[in-house]
Amino acid sequence: MNERILIIDDDDLMRAVTTKVLTQAGYNIVQASNGKTGVGLVSQIKPDLILCDVMMPELDGYDVLQLLGKNQETASIPFIFLTSKNDPLDFRKGMQLGADDYIIKPVNSTELISSVVCRLNKNETRKISFNRTMKSMDILTNNPKDEEIELKALIASRKIRQVKKKQILYYDGDQPTGIYLVLEGCIKTTKLSDDGREFMTGLYKADNYLGVNALLLNEVYKESAVAVEDATVCLLPKDTVLSLLARYPSISQQFLRLLSTDISEKEDQMLELAYNSVRKRLAQTLLRLNKKSDDFLLLKISREELAGMAGMAMETVSRTLTDFIEEGLIEKKSGHITILEPNRLERIKN
Repeated sequence: MNERILIIDDDDLMRAVTTKVLTQAGYNIVQASNGKTGVGLVSQIKPDLILCDVMMPELDGYDVLQLLGKNQETASIPFIFLTSKNDPLDFRKGMQLGADDYIIKPVNSTELISSVVCRLNKNETRKISFNRTMKSMDILTNNPKDEEIELKALIASRKIRQVKKKQILYYDGDQPTGIYLVLEGCIKTTKLSDDGREFMTGLYKADNYLGVNALLLNEVYKESAVAVEDATVCLLPKDTVLSLLARYPSISQQFLRLLSTDISEKEDQMLELAYNSVRKRLAQTLLRLNKKSDDFLLLKISREELAGMAGMAMETVSRTLTDFIEEGLIEKKSGHITILEPNRLERIKN
């Protein structure tokens, strides 16, 4: 085991204890007593992982993470916060900036080693995930242009983030730090009505971008994003993306198309909710999901998610699905919906 770990912490005792635990586990440890020193060491020693305190003089842990995230050579290094700050808001801030884990002091040795091993192992799969994404991206041509090469390099340099099922990626009202690219899995966006009901506004799968609206409009997120299933995403930082958009009109056009498509889909969804019957709304929702499905005509979605997307009560969704099953339009088994008659659903929609 030759992995090199950089520990950045102004607490001498904490650095000593953490160093001892990880040295005994076979890791090569380098220490920094403050954030400024730590940032300077990263480019010199090229650590395989960074453990960093939050509250420090000169540069705090959030500043350290932001600075490293702006450099393509250091942005992909696994980063774990070690801190006594256990407020959920602090946790959210760290994760939104791109942290891989958040361990509360005093540190449990078993938890520390487990987290380090997990993050190092996941980083080993990073190249595989990115290579698969790169091959599927439209920008990869036989004769790539400068802007295509730069966008590809930006994505390839970013750190991947694992998002567990039902984990929040960001909340309605949060300030965007960039846009997310979904590499694997599925993320949904939702809005809450005044009476607390959840309405699903979008569904994003591999190679889809999240948060484009907030970035281009320079606004806070207008919806929350949550993982429908275990997912892998990477965050493209706001400043870097805006720089690319300013320098390359073709990339600007690509993201403007994404924004226009997203707005158009939401407008259609609002019109459906306002004017269409429950049968038409559910048929439209099933067909819309079918367009995004990896497996043609086979959908994996819960009644709750269907209700949220169609703007219907779950009881109404259940009754209408039963009607569709009895009419031979769909088949439902083990949480999966198979569309048997897409043309007949299309006629209901129209």
